[in-house]
Amino acid sequence: MKRSEINAIMKDAVEFLDRMNFKLPPFAFWSPAEWARKGREYDEIRDNMLGWDITDFGSGDYRTIGLLLFTIRNGNFSLKKYTKPYAEKLLLVEEEQITPYHFHWKKMEDIINRGGGNLMVKVYNATPAGRFAASPVAVSMDGRNYKVKAGTVIKVAPGESITLPAGQYHKFWGEPGTGRILLGEVSKMNDDRVDNRFYEKVGRFPAIKEDAKPLYLLGNEYPKAKKSRQP
Repeated sequence: MKRSEINAIMKDAVEFLDRMNFKLPPFAFWSPAEWARKGREYDEIRDNMLGWDITDFGSGDYRTIGLLLFTIRNGNFSLKKYTKPYAEKLLLVEEEQITPYHFHWKKMEDIINRGGGNLMVKVYNATPAGRFAASPVAVSMDGRNYKVKAGTVIKVAPGESITLPAGQYHKFWGEPGTGRILLGEVSKMNDDRVDNRFYEKVGRFPAIKEDAKPLYLLGNEYPKAKKSRQP
């Protein structure tokens, strides 16, 4: 992805979130220069990759295959000093914009439609070899628990949510004609560097062509805090 494209996506997302009356935390708007001045007291943001996460999954076509996420809070699998066992994100999904089939090895998540269009979610169980299973899929939506055939597409309308357990393949997109979707995600702690199993090979984090200066940094781009000098 081009940096100029990422910058434009960020600006457009902030405008949309303002219209939806969803406010991001202050660190969402720190410039690279501000980040370079931030000390060790902000290491939780750095270590747990809080903040912007924009990807085209290596497709080269963000609008068709891509996703915008913002991690608001998160724990950490490997660093014991961060004790949060949970995570919270927001996601923005466009009409017909696909997030490819994947499951999580450890993370269970609730995907909540906070407003906008309808989210379409296609689900499968996974075989031990990581393929699609033919078995019925257990679905949990807002306290209703039932089963559907493998490959069923489930509509998640505004106000509704779906629980996706670890090991359950899911692919999602915005239903055509219903508008952009603001999603919330409440889950166990997660680490997107190690906890995703995509059905097909994709790039989780984008390769960036630096054709412009960054507006805001992505969560995997923060500079390390400088060591404080002792008097």
